[in-house]
Amino acid sequence: MTEVIAIRALEADDLDEMMKIEQTAHEFPWSEATLGSCFGRFYRALGLYLGPELQGFCLLQVLFEEATLMNICIAPAAQGQGLGRQLLQAAIELLKETGVERLLLEVRVGNAAAIALYRRLGFIETGSRADYYQAKEGREDALLMELSLHSS
Repeated sequence: MTEVIAIRALEADDLDEMMKIEQTAHEFPWSEATLGSCFGRFYRALGLYLGPELQGFCLLQVLFEEATLMNICIAPAAQGQGLGRQLLQAAIELLKETGVERLLLEVRVGNAAAIALYRRLGFIETGSRADYYQAKEGREDALLMELSLHSS
């Protein structure tokens, strides 16, 4: 990869670019209103750029010492290059710097690639939610995971 990777905070002005990625990367994408609601006092949005182009984003809800990864999304053409890992690692570092102690997330039980990434980064499974996600044929369970951000 020869292009420079940059990770920076996103603002509501970036919503159109985010929606393009969201709609192409997810089978059941979030609505523009839902994505747009993640720009506020308790949220952080990070974007990953290759050159001038936004290639991915993550949305975090931060409440005191706890954060939740609300969404992480990499453009399909940019997947498989480790960009999701880099973006999530940057988010984790940001959270540590701001005193967050743990990061929570939910992931589709069928999303093996994401689950493997989360495990490699140290997330542990803490539970599940039955029929949490919309799926092609009915519903799909969510796996709950958590990462401790305490410095050792």
